[in-house]
Amino acid sequence: MSEADAGVDIGRRFPPDFLFGASTSAYQIEGSPQADGKGESIWDRFCRKKGAIAKGESGEKACDHYKLWKDDVGLMRELGLESYRFSVSWPRVQAQGAGEVNFQGLAFYDRLVDALLEAGVVPFLTLYHWDLPQTLQDRGGWGNRDIAERFADYAAIVAKALGDRVRYFTTLNEPWMFAIVGNLLGQHAPGKRNPWVAARVVHHAVLAHDRAALAIRAWAPKAEVGISLSLDPVEPASETPRDIEAARRADTFMNRWLLDPILRGAYSDDVRAMLGPFFPRLRQADEDLMRGSRLDFLGINTYTREKARYAKGIPFFHFWTDAGDIPDTEFERDGALFTSMGSEVYPPALSIILKRLRDEYGNPPVFVTENGAAFSDRPTEGRVKDPKRVAFIDGYLAEAARALEEGCDLRGYFYWSLFDNFEWAYGYDKQLGLVYVDYETEERIVKDSGRHYAAIIAAHRVAGKGRG
Repeated sequence: MSEADAGVDIGRRFPPDFLFGASTSAYQIEGSPQADGKGESIWDRFCRKKGAIAKGESGEKACDHYKLWKDDVGLMRELGLESYRFSVSWPRVQAQGAGEVNFQGLAFYDRLVDALLEAGVVPFLTLYHWDLPQTLQDRGGWGNRDIAERFADYAAIVAKALGDRVRYFTTLNEPWMFAIVGNLLGQHAPGKRNPWVAARVVHHAVLAHDRAALAIRAWAPKAEVGISLSLDPVEPASETPRDIEAARRADTFMNRWLLDPILRGAYSDDVRAMLGPFFPRLRQADEDLMRGSRLDFLGINTYTREKARYAKGIPFFHFWTDAGDIPDTEFERDGALFTSMGSEVYPPALSIILKRLRDEYGNPPVFVTENGAAFSDRPTEGRVKDPKRVAFIDGYLAEAARALEEGCDLRGYFYWSLFDNFEWAYGYDKQLGLVYVDYETEERIVKDSGRHYAAIIAAHRVAGKGRG
C-alpha cells in the first residue's frame, strides 16, 4: 500500500536532480576587508558615509566567514545542503578592479570550492554581488562602458582558476537593484542619484553579462552560465483603467527592462518609450552581442508581489508601488503577513513568475537563486524558534513544486540567506538566515527553520498547498 493509499499527506515531491541550497554574498558575510591584499569596494566606502547605514554599521566583520569558512562548510554539510551559492569579491581578486591578480585573495575561493566539493556541496558561484572595486567607481563605475571589458577580464581570471571544479556561474546579481537603488535613488552604494547614469548602468550590465559569459566559456567550456534578476509580479492596486496601466508600466520598469534584452536579445519598445531621453544610445555591436546572448539558465530572486497605482506626479513613469508606503516592520494587515522588511508574504508570487517565464519567454531553465523572509529572531536557551519562517519556506516551496507540476523548467531553489548577515542599508537589524549569528562572539545557531529546511532537502518533498 502506498502512502497516498494509506491516507498519509505526502505533500509535493521534487525530482531527484532538483538542487536545494542556500545563498550568501561576499560583502555580507566575509569580513576581513583589508586581509591578504584585498582592495576597497564601493560598500567599504559607502558604509563610511554618515547616515547611509542604519546605526552606522558596516560589513567590516559581518559573519567573519573569511576566517571561519571551514566551520561554515561543516554547517552546510550538517544541514544537508546540496548546493551553496556564494559570491566572489571582485576587489579581493583584483584590488584595483583591473590588471594585477591578487592570488592570495583568489586562493581563498580555491580553498572554499575544494572544501565544498569534499563536503558533497555543489559550488554555485556568483561573480558580482554589488561590491565593485572603488577604483573602478572612481572612473565612472557601471556608468562607464569600459566596465563590460573589465568585468569580462575578471570573469576570465575566476573561470581560469575555478572553472575546472565549478559548474554553475552566475555573472551578475540583480543589476536592476544596483542600477536603480544604487545609482538613481542613492540608497545603496555608490549612493548616486542620476537617471542618465542609472539607465546606462542597466545597459552596461547587460553587455557585461554577455562579455563575461563568453570569457567564462573560453576557460570553462563545460560551465553553465546565467544571471540573477530581481523579479516580482506586479498587480494593479484597483481595477480602474489607470491603475491597470500603472501596473503594466511598473512591470515594464521593474521586470521587462532586463528580461527582454537577456531573454529576447532586445529592449522592448515600451522600455524605450518609458525612459525617453534617459534611454542610452546603443551601438550596432551592442545589439549584435545581445542577440547572441549566452544564457544556460536564468536565476530569479523573488520575494513578494508589488501593487501599483497611477501617480500623476511621478514624471515619465506615472506609477507608484505600495512598497514605498509599507513600513519596514513586521505586522499583519487584512489577513496578510508582512516581514520585518515590509514585504508581504505571498507564496503565489513565485509560481506566477515561473509560469510567466514559461508562457512568455520560452520556458528557460530557472533556478530560484534568492527567496527568503526577515523576521525578528532571537535565541532563547540556545534555540531559535522561527515558525513564521518555517511557514514561509513551506508556502513558497509548495508553489515551486506546483510550477514544476505545471511544466515550468525549474532546476533548483536557494534560500536567502544561509546566515543572518549584514543586510546592506539595514545593517544588522534584519534577520533572514537559516542560521543565527551572534556578531559579538560569531557563534552560529541553526534555527528551527534551518532544521526544517534540512528535513525538506533530505525528503525532497514539502508539505502544504502553498496558496496565499
